[in-house]
Amino acid sequence: MADAVGKSSGWVSGLAAVLLAVSPVWTPAWAYDPAPVPGAHAMVVSAQRLASDVGMEVLRRGGNAVDAAVAVGYALAVVYPAAGNLGGGGFMTVRPVDGAASFLDFRERAPLAATADMFLDQSGAVVPGRSTETWLAVGVPGSIAGFEAARVRWGRMDRAAVMEPAIRLARDGFVLGPGDVPLFAVAAKGLSRDPAAAAIFLPGGTVPRVGDRLVQADLARSLERLMRDGPDAFYGGPLGEALVAASAAGGGVLATADLERYAVRELAPVSCRYRGYEVFSAPPPSSGGTALCEMLGILEGYDLRAMGFHSAAGVHVIVEAMRQAFMDRNDRLGDPAFVSNPVAELLDPAYAAAVRSRIAPDLATPSVPGPLRGEGSNTTHFAVVDADGMAVAVTYTLNEWFGVRKVVPGTGIVLNNEMDDFTAQPGEPNMFGLVQGEANAVAPGKTPLSSMAPTIVVRDGAVVMVLGSPGGPRIITTVLNLMLNLVDYGMTVQEAVDAPRIHHQGLPDRLFVEPFGLSPDTRALLEARGYTIVDGAPWGIAEAILVGSPRLGPPPPSSSVQSLTIGNPAAFGATLFGAHDPRGGAGAAVGD
Repeated sequence: MADAVGKSSGWVSGLAAVLLAVSPVWTPAWAYDPAPVPGAHAMVVSAQRLASDVGMEVLRRGGNAVDAAVAVGYALAVVYPAAGNLGGGGFMTVRPVDGAASFLDFRERAPLAATADMFLDQSGAVVPGRSTETWLAVGVPGSIAGFEAARVRWGRMDRAAVMEPAIRLARDGFVLGPGDVPLFAVAAKGLSRDPAAAAIFLPGGTVPRVGDRLVQADLARSLERLMRDGPDAFYGGPLGEALVAASAAGGGVLATADLERYAVRELAPVSCRYRGYEVFSAPPPSSGGTALCEMLGILEGYDLRAMGFHSAAGVHVIVEAMRQAFMDRNDRLGDPAFVSNPVAELLDPAYAAAVRSRIAPDLATPSVPGPLRGEGSNTTHFAVVDADGMAVAVTYTLNEWFGVRKVVPGTGIVLNNEMDDFTAQPGEPNMFGLVQGEANAVAPGKTPLSSMAPTIVVRDGAVVMVLGSPGGPRIITTVLNLMLNLVDYGMTVQEAVDAPRIHHQGLPDRLFVEPFGLSPDTRALLEARGYTIVDGAPWGIAEAILVGSPRLGPPPPSSSVQSLTIGNPAAFGATLFGAHDPRGGAGAAVGD
């Protein structure tokens, strides 16, 4: 089509948004996409190469995909401390070999002393920084409980086997590469305010440099205690006691009872169908799976393939689907233990048809909040598929880079600022610009609404895709972009990950576009339809695995995306194809 634009690639290594913060110039190159990483037996993809290697090491020693995922989770807490964590929380979507998909919620919870007005002043106004920079911002961590629950439920290795690599990396240290260092620079100001954090991550008061070795002795000892005593060391033992004491000293409200009552929830994943594929993703308390499936349901009524990649017509309907799903997400979803979530209604084909009937063919729909019914690129995702076909998708987070930028003294454990994901005040945006309602108000023991969407896609009873990304609300649209690139536009998994992304979250009423995401004529056509377009640095760090072949099917004959032209890895025994997002320079797909 005249207004379609070819896909750009060759993004510079490293997290582009971070590089923008530390360098005045960011210039992507135009290049062919590399081939996906092939594997004949297993595949691990994560945001830090050493963690991916740890996952593969566990698989080679006889562990399954869950054992490897747990090992990766612990390893990322060491080698990717900006988002990998023990002091945060997250979600895991699992599809065992028997085909019964399940979902673990080990998201952070609000302390029992939390109140709906805890982030407001006496006049009822939001206090800047209180939900992001103070001890009141810290939710009850769930990662440690989640890792152990997953290992016990589905793993086949003992705790020592999956934790030993992370202990080794923390005790002996690892050499920082070009993709590791920028995150320390971005968080340096906040880390410098906390003596325990500064001592670890700003040695001598300076940002670490490429080639420095990061040793985390306190974290190694904490991991050794967890390996020996299990989660009890944190949820009622000395590690938890240290957290409670530090919170009290800093004006927080975390208590021993908060840790003792923490429990992982095993839930049924949200599921939906899109063009013959069955999608399993995160249910509430995440909005990720529901919003993703709502968007897919709306878009199934359009021939996106015929419209062309990022044509004006295609972008228009994609953005309108995003807009509607986010307006529903922000107003109608919350922790299922506290509110009723209308998931079945939002995913009903009749609802999707009604939304399509309201989408004008050539005019943007203004974002008008409905009645308020009384996460960032700062997360991380990883994916594993083992030789038996078990698939695991994990997204976990501290919320902001390095969370609240505080470390529990003597433990090396970095803490989250996840309380900012609650609605501090209806109508007021959080750090991601989300304007939310009463369904997500703070309450004791409640889980804040998330956007995380660890996703597994199945066809004819077999796993074909494992997808996910960090990025706050852009997690949902990143996974949507990947799905459309693979299913509708015929890209290889690496092309799908590399392709420029678009994002709209209802409010603010802006269409965000990565560099080279729209051609000039497409942009002009969309602006004529009423869209306000905002150019932004690349976002998200997607991790994806495709099973069977590098792409789902042949590319469209007129497609402008690049094909995998040099060889055919599947012909040489490869059945798994991994793609790490070059927007995050430290990570890797590792196949075996």
